[in-house]
Amino acid sequence: MEVQSMAKEEIAREKGIYRVTIVGSVVNFLLLLFKFFAGIVGHSAAMLADAVHSLSDFITDIIVIVFVRISSKPEDEGHDYGHGKYETLATAIIGIILLGVGLGIFWNGASAIYHFLRGGSLQEPGMLALTAALVSIAFKEALYRYTVFKGKRLNSQAVVANAWHHRSDALSSIGTAIGIGGAILLGNHWRVLDPIAAVVVSLFVMKVAIKLLVPCVDELLEKSLPADVENEIQKIILSFPGVSSPHHLRTRRIGSYYAIEVHVRMDGKITLEEAHRTATAIENTLKGQFGKGTHVGIHVEPVK
Repeated sequence: MEVQSMAKEEIAREKGIYRVTIVGSVVNFLLLLFKFFAGIVGHSAAMLADAVHSLSDFITDIIVIVFVRISSKPEDEGHDYGHGKYETLATAIIGIILLGVGLGIFWNGASAIYHFLRGGSLQEPGMLALTAALVSIAFKEALYRYTVFKGKRLNSQAVVANAWHHRSDALSSIGTAIGIGGAILLGNHWRVLDPIAAVVVSLFVMKVAIKLLVPCVDELLEKSLPADVENEIQKIILSFPGVSSPHHLRTRRIGSYYAIEVHVRMDGKITLEEAHRTATAIENTLKGQFGKGTHVGIHVEPVK
């Protein structure tokens, strides 16, 4: 019954991830078409760059859909701990793409600034480009709030990472709107506001990318869970009568779940059945606290 319950929860989780990702992909696709159109018709290089950013969002949506299907697969002969790290890999790919987009925006903006300082002229964008930027800000911020809410509720790193990509696109559109608005309203001498704003936004984009990548690297390198989580694990273990000296505690993340391995001591005179019953109770309590998908391994030793 417990296995069936876990399977149903995982299916519901997978469907939820697909639903929120599909909503984001549809919005991204419509926005990138509008942005490309506005960038071309409105003669705005900044808006074209923003459209490329939205295109990267659309690509990451596809990555999430593909990798979540893989990560939700149950354990098999080749994957004793399941496929959870495929979701971590998806998050890392999103972070790398986001970092690449940030570097691209920075390079384009810096190049335009250098061109302007050398006496070059920058093309004046049209009102359609400004309208597209404002529409993008509104839709992408709403999409970020919806996606991050769903990602936390579904306990999905990849969905939360994708939400931050939506937020980075909104920030990029803010920079684009400032630049386009300044170029239109303030005249030729202020057209450099567009690339300056783009460079500033690119720094925020790269910061978000690094914040996403660091936890992924930690997980792939088998970094232990935070100290407060390990302390909570030990408190749960010690809350059971007759259980003492939790040691050789090993913890790590596997996608959205934890893996916990620990040695504990019990009275050597109790029966094997009683020791097994207590170890099972500890395991169920840990799963109740950290999620039913948590892998728990308990090694029982006699009290010295």
